[in-house]
Amino acid sequence: MRIHQARLGSLAAASAVAALTVAACGSTTASSGSSGAAPVTVGISLPLTGSFSADGIASEKGYQLWASDVNAVGGLLGRPVRLKILNDNSNPDTVSKDYTTLITQDHVDLTLAPYSTLLTDNAAKVTARYHYALAAGSASGGLVFQLGDPYLFSVSPPVADQMVPFADWVLSLPPGQRPATAAYPMVEDPFADPPVQTAAGILAHGGVKTVYYSHHPVTPNATDSNLVPIANQVAARNPQVVVLGTIDVPSLLTFIRTFEADHFTPKIMIAASGPDQGEEFLHHVGVAASEAIMVPDGWYGGEQNALSHVMVQDYIAKFGGTTNDINADVAEAYSAGETLAAAATATRTLNNVTIARYLHTHVVQTAEGPAKFTNVGENPLSKVFIFQWQNSQFVQVLQNGSTHSDNIERVKPANWAA
Repeated sequence: MRIHQARLGSLAAASAVAALTVAACGSTTASSGSSGAAPVTVGISLPLTGSFSADGIASEKGYQLWASDVNAVGGLLGRPVRLKILNDNSNPDTVSKDYTTLITQDHVDLTLAPYSTLLTDNAAKVTARYHYALAAGSASGGLVFQLGDPYLFSVSPPVADQMVPFADWVLSLPPGQRPATAAYPMVEDPFADPPVQTAAGILAHGGVKTVYYSHHPVTPNATDSNLVPIANQVAARNPQVVVLGTIDVPSLLTFIRTFEADHFTPKIMIAASGPDQGEEFLHHVGVAASEAIMVPDGWYGGEQNALSHVMVQDYIAKFGGTTNDINADVAEAYSAGETLAAAATATRTLNNVTIARYLHTHVVQTAEGPAKFTNVGENPLSKVFIFQWQNSQFVQVLQNGSTHSDNIERVKPANWAA
């Protein structure tokens, strides 16, 4: 599809823009667009504090970067974009209140989703009531698709499919290398559990024996030890493969530290979430412990996508660091912004009903790749990648449609200590 004019401008020159200040209780950010034009206000609720704060802050950066890039090339429909960001403290009930406030009191023009399937579920119920299009980068669990919401647009791959390349790869290994046993511990989360459940079904059907499965996942708590007994049970069964339904670095770290204390190391290990957090993951887990751990995701910095390349260069100019430092949540949020902008630009309107209708019938281009949405908001064009930590580097090793990999580390080293 032809890239709309605003993005052509950003492809021509990646712009470094001023840093945006954010208050913990909420923020309004704006950059220069067309002089004198009323801003396009975009309402967002994010978990800037609470259990999802690391992802919420990364998502905030993605939204800020998107707004900066749009404003650097003249704004949206010739008007500067202004973000109105509220802090939901990782609380679904607060999310509902935030979007009600943004729409009925602040009268925002557009809305973008919070982080996670769990929080977006509440957001979508509000935005659909008021007929607002809601573009989401990180909400791809079945919980939101079950809403049947014609105003929801989830750019990233459905979570239920995200470990399929991993499971297919395991079964493709030669008989002498193929693992015989696997464990599937999960926390209770609509994002973390579906990919693990899908992988468990594929591997079991392929002959890999299940030695542990969380039929009744527990609710995670970063300050609680309720995951330790589960990790102990997994270690006691000594599975060759561990497929973890974790939601963040703290929940994954509990498993890692418990496995270390139990002197247990699986040969192959993948987690639904946590290893995708870049430097945040390495800082807390340690280099040695991170080695060979895998994670699914829909984006990585080295992807051959022109819009992604521009986003990466702009991110480094704005926030510093390297490509490997960029959390995938940044790209997901940025892509959600691109989705709304593409529809508004193509239709030349901020009318949300018109924008929603357009997104159901056209392909748009984003940093995560092409997107076209089903009637419930899924993006069947999305890519699925599997990544692995190797020598402190986040390496793309698999993708959907292929079980071949030349660079995957097949056995995790037994030494957890840094």
